[in-house]
Amino acid sequence: MKPTTASSRNSSQDRQASLISSAASLFAAKGYKGTTTKEIARAAGVSEALVFKYFPTKRALYAAILAEKAPLSELLSAVEEVARKRDDHRVFTLIAGYRIRPGADPTMLRLLLFSALEGHELADMFFGKQHRWFYDYLAGYIQTRIAEGAFREVDPLLAARAFIGMVVHHRLLHEIFAVPLHCSHKEIVATYVELFLKGLQHPSIEKKRGLSRVR
Repeated sequence: MKPTTASSRNSSQDRQASLISSAASLFAAKGYKGTTTKEIARAAGVSEALVFKYFPTKRALYAAILAEKAPLSELLSAVEEVARKRDDHRVFTLIAGYRIRPGADPTMLRLLLFSALEGHELADMFFGKQHRWFYDYLAGYIQTRIAEGAFREVDPLLAARAFIGMVVHHRLLHEIFAVPLHCSHKEIVATYVELFLKGLQHPSIEKKRGLSRVR
């Protein structure tokens, strides 16, 4: 009995998923240049010819890894919703919590570091899909809140980089250098967000809040 179209499709998707998973692990451990398609095939338990059937080049395989491991649509939707409500605390919490969470996959960070160190064009692909979105979106939001008088006058892009910098440095410490956590992920995110917003909020906002508490 010949396999049905649906089962063939599922089998094909499973093979692609296996190749992407195997390649991601190898790229994260050895870099793009240090990984061969033979090694990827061996790790996935298939022939090298099958690798090329699904992914004609290593670059195509790398692009597939980014597409699978960097899904930003759900995060963007959630952030935009709270941004419309001008919920500053929630905006920054969602962005930080997206990266600082239990079970976060360190593969993407390792891929970024390797591609940048190797000077490969894939570093631009990665940056465009991941960090540029965070920087540009967050800078735009900060600029809007400055114009509305909620945040002090600062360079929006530098402020966005400062916040993302805290998150990335945290990940470097704990995912790359394996520094043990001394508190929960939720506490870490809350502390980073509070520290950042305290420095960003306009002094008059804090003064109003202080007066409201006295009353």
